[in-house]
Amino acid sequence: MHATETLNEADRLMVVCNSCRYCEGLCAVFPAMEMRRAFTSGELRYFANLCHSCGACYDDCQFSPPHEFNVNVPKVLAQLRAESYALYAWPQAFAPLFQRNGLAVSLIAALSVAAFILGFAAWTDPGALFAAHTGPGAFYRLMPHNTMVAIFGLAFLYACLAIAMGLSNFWRDGGEPESRDYAQAGHDAATLRYLDGGGAGCRDSDTRTPDRRRLYHHLTFYGFLLCFASTSAATLYHYLLGLQAPYPWYDLPVVLGTLGGIGLLIGPVGLLAEKAKRDPRTQDANLRGMDTGFLAMLFLTSLTGLALLLLRSTPAMGVLLALHLGVVFGLFVTMPYGKFVHGLYRYAALARYARERRSEA
Repeated sequence: MHATETLNEADRLMVVCNSCRYCEGLCAVFPAMEMRRAFTSGELRYFANLCHSCGACYDDCQFSPPHEFNVNVPKVLAQLRAESYALYAWPQAFAPLFQRNGLAVSLIAALSVAAFILGFAAWTDPGALFAAHTGPGAFYRLMPHNTMVAIFGLAFLYACLAIAMGLSNFWRDGGEPESRDYAQAGHDAATLRYLDGGGAGCRDSDTRTPDRRRLYHHLTFYGFLLCFASTSAATLYHYLLGLQAPYPWYDLPVVLGTLGGIGLLIGPVGLLAEKAKRDPRTQDANLRGMDTGFLAMLFLTSLTGLALLLLRSTPAMGVLLALHLGVVFGLFVTMPYGKFVHGLYRYAALARYARERRSEA
């Protein structure tokens, strides 16, 4: 017996699947399962994070509902993923945020920080809040640069620490791969190899519902990386070159941020639209708030950032800057307790699978 009913149900399903093996060609979950005859709790959580929730095994399975075996691997593994997120969370006192990390929590954090910045600007220089500012250092007329760095630097460092500790908990639960396995995992993650099952599987490709999640995932992921690169470039501009924001539209930080922002406008909306079209029988309804909250924060980060870029020379700059910084802060502090971690744990699971597959060869 395992510690939770979800683990017990996942164990039951893996026993059934290991006896059948009809879906062994679909994705990495089933070959990993076939390497075992019994399943520890850590191994079941590993399968859950290896699963890409494509739903192909549900459609192919001869034992899926309404069969009495009631085999619904995508839904049970989705529920187990949510349990694993909470189990690996650091500090553990914040684990319940995975159950309540909906859009409301993220927005409350964002609006609170935006209100603080607006209040700070109004208190220090009321006239600066709604005035038009141009030229280098215009943003810092609302709040000094060092104050911004202190607030958002601490939030970012906390997010990095919490995520690193969560990954450390994941490794302890399942074992860490060797360094050579990370390259294969990186390839599989970057190409989203298993998003549609990873292989031909058992279904006729003509019967598949078009799934554009790969496109929207790429737009979201690489949009996020471009925005991170934009922030990194701006940091180098400030500290190494002595150039203060805002920068001209043709400068590297602005170009990277604009391209990334466009990706973060299209990608999250596309993912939400695709999620709405998916078979609800294979989904965990309790994860919708967490999914929606993270994607909405990415979208709002991009929307407020691009609006700030377009209107930075107008009196609207002060309010838009406060809103953008508030959304960024909200994104940072909720990242370790939302859907962001799924990509990291899935990458870690793919690295473990690469090790196991190499060992079996």
